[in-house]
Amino acid sequence: MLDKKLKAVAMATKGFMPEVEGDALFVEACSACDELPRLPIVEVGTYCGRSTVWLGAAAERCKTVLFTVDHHSGSEENQKGWEWFDESLVDANTQKLNTLPTLLKTLQRAELGDAVVPIVAESRIASQQLSFEVAFCFIDGGHGELPTQLDFAGWTPKVAIGGRLAIHDVFSDARDGGQAPHDFIYRPALDSGEFVEISAVGSLRVLRRIKRNAI
Repeated sequence: MLDKKLKAVAMATKGFMPEVEGDALFVEACSACDELPRLPIVEVGTYCGRSTVWLGAAAERCKTVLFTVDHHSGSEENQKGWEWFDESLVDANTQKLNTLPTLLKTLQRAELGDAVVPIVAESRIASQQLSFEVAFCFIDGGHGELPTQLDFAGWTPKVAIGGRLAIHDVFSDARDGGQAPHDFIYRPALDSGEFVEISAVGSLRVLRRIKRNAI
């Protein structure tokens, strides 16, 4: 399990990852990195770094690195007028959402600077530039139809055989939450035959890559 000090940092950080799901994320990331040593972890959707603490700690334990990708201007649901808007994250100079300063403070408190590499970029652009395979890929970016489709297309091919694909906010019932992560990441991954589900905790689903289909 995650160190108590790091757990406290994670839980004090703004974000939407419940403790039980964060713990599951840490366990699965460690398992993947133990099986695929030296391969990195990727997180798509950093926000203020809550889940980054769990994944960064896994990277540090396994002597690898976490690349965490976010443009830090917030997803659609984080903007003013939407349910998940947080006024405290608005930059006083630009009057726009900017979560990067909060992330950097989170990493400083967690002392994970050597294990975490923040990438400030659109998910689509980052996925085009990072060409290596990963042991563990956690997708928790924009939850609209287009962002989830782009994340699926850009990041799932990078998961190595035996690696894990983790998806947050997977709801099969629309009454529980938005459908995009379920419809455009989770279901396509399973329907491809390349992944099998190995863990389900809350809204977190973890899949294991078992093969690559011929192109």
